Amino acid sequence: MNEARHSDRLAWTRSVLDEFEGPLMRYAARITGDLDLARDVVQETFLKLCSEDRAKVDGHLPQWLYRVCRSRAVDLRRKESRMQTLDEPKADARASVDSDPAAVVESHDGVSQALDALATLPAKQQEVVRLRFQSGLSYKEIASVTTLSVSNVGYLIHTAIKSIRERMGVSLSREIRK
Repeated sequence: MNEARHSDRLAWTRSVLDEFEGPLMRYAARITGDLDLARDVVQETFLKLCSEDRAKVDGHLPQWLYRVCRSRAVDLRRKESRMQTLDEPKADARASVDSDPAAVVESHDGVSQALDALATLPAKQQEVVRLRFQSGLSYKEIASVTTLSVSNVGYLIHTAIKSIRERMGVSLSREIRK
């Protein structure tokens, strides 16, 4: 590989690492239940990316990364034969100087309640909700990662959101009126 191509490849890999390392770590940690195992999974995912032809992953990079990460995490979880979930890390509380402290506390309570409600859902629903709202993947990308159909992904997300709203005491009619 010539110098310019190597430099381009290195810059591309660094940008992918910067963008996806954190989200993949959270995703792998939820699957493995262990932060150290998650680090290993993400490292292996990026090592595989380095050996992959860029042309093969361009156009579907997020799906490819999450699919490889998921596969490795599930394999490791099976190997370790332990299945426990990690508590969701507390969201960074960076209120602006204009924020009302009461509003900030209320917002954090809402996030905490939503995460608690999410933790009570079946594993498949948790996974698709996290891929959609924490990782920002589309239904099609989630389907590619999880090998579910797009319509099944949509159904799982819809059902999960409905369950979360019910557990939090939020009626759909109240949300529609807003």
